[in-house]
Amino acid sequence: MTLLLLAPLLLAQATAPIGPPAPPPSQRYEKCLDLANNNPTLAEAEAGQWQLAGGGFLAGQCLGMAYANEQRWPAAATAFDAAARAAEKAGDGRSVNYWAQAGNAWLAAGDAPKARAALDAALAGGSLTGLPLGEAHLDRARAMVAGDDLDGARDDLDRALAEAPEDPLAWLLSATLARRQRQIVRAQHDIAEALRLGSDDPAVQLEAGNIAAFAKDEAGARAAWQQAVNLRPDSAAGKSAAAALLQFTAKP
Repeated sequence: MTLLLLAPLLLAQATAPIGPPAPPPSQRYEKCLDLANNNPTLAEAEAGQWQLAGGGFLAGQCLGMAYANEQRWPAAATAFDAAARAAEKAGDGRSVNYWAQAGNAWLAAGDAPKARAALDAALAGGSLTGLPLGEAHLDRARAMVAGDDLDGARDDLDRALAEAPEDPLAWLLSATLARRQRQIVRAQHDIAEALRLGSDDPAVQLEAGNIAAFAKDEAGARAAWQQAVNLRPDSAAGKSAAAALLQFTAKP
């Protein structure tokens, strides 16, 4: 808002009839999040109006949620970044959650360096615990793998497994990293945990086949890859598994 527009606005406010009181920030926040989940386009408008009315980081975080639900990842990450900075400036502890959301959105946007910076900020706050802490370590591990820092990724994945032991994605990524680092025993153990928790995920079955193939277990590789195809043939994992199965077609 420019200074030239400020005086007319103040005059309009002074002469306008008194309307109903604005809802408390917590109520408006809940309404905005509900819109973000059910009608992201309306949530964008609501969050924008709320920001102009002084909604601060709550409005900004809601805007990020709206963008995320539309899979507009760079916009979502930018909104979460801004909300985290504003919350930090206000001394509000929710900043760590917003940094974690920014990191996740930057990963989805394909920008691993920005994801790692945001997740570093989230973890540096020291107030994340339990599942949110595990997910932040998991996301930072993904950013490190993208940056080819495999040793750093292993440290974060081990922390993720300690904090979120029932997350099949953590076990899947740990198994994949172990295979890449040629740690077959660790890979087999971790993919078994991923299968226990998420055997209906074609990505888990694909990696189970990859690890079986790495261990020269042809029957195991075939079975897992076929299961990935059976589960979701049109998914990326299903298509990769189908391609892997082609190597057996030439065999008698």
